[in-house]
Amino acid sequence: MKTLAALNSASKEDAIAWFMQTCTASSWCELMSEARPFSSVDSLQSCAAKIWQTMQKADFMEAFEGHPMIGDVSTLRAKYANTKALASNEQSGTANTTEATLEALHTGNLDYLNKHGFIFIICATGLSAEAMLEKLQARLPNETNIEMQTAANEQLKITQLRINKALTPQEN
Repeated sequence: MKTLAALNSASKEDAIAWFMQTCTASSWCELMSEARPFSSVDSLQSCAAKIWQTMQKADFMEAFEGHPMIGDVSTLRAKYANTKALASNEQSGTANTTEATLEALHTGNLDYLNKHGFIFIICATGLSAEAMLEKLQARLPNETNIEMQTAANEQLKITQLRINKALTPQEN
């Protein structure tokens, strides 16, 4: 589905599958499917944010699990192939960086996962590997409840970018 009209008229199952490409929280996808039809991409985006605000920790965790760990190239290739097309440029900032920075990102991500119980989530579009590393290091000492909310906010940014990317330009 490339148009809002196609999304609005799709079966519930197809709409859920479409939303799953933008965010892997199944409850959110189901509620978004039920919220159709949308009158515009802006109304879709507004609804996405409103429904996301009703999600609980388990939903956030399910969404976070749909992301590869930043800097982990093997994970980027293998995990959650259904988001590949929409997520293709999200970590492009890691493509032209030093091995030391990639290693620091990988180590920092493992430290973050061990401390908080979920991977570091950031809307990485447009960020260099160095900027991502700086933000990871700044957020690592935070309390887990703060990080859960921060990561959830970043997830919403990612989801909204993916929604825009998935629809044809004339509808964005």
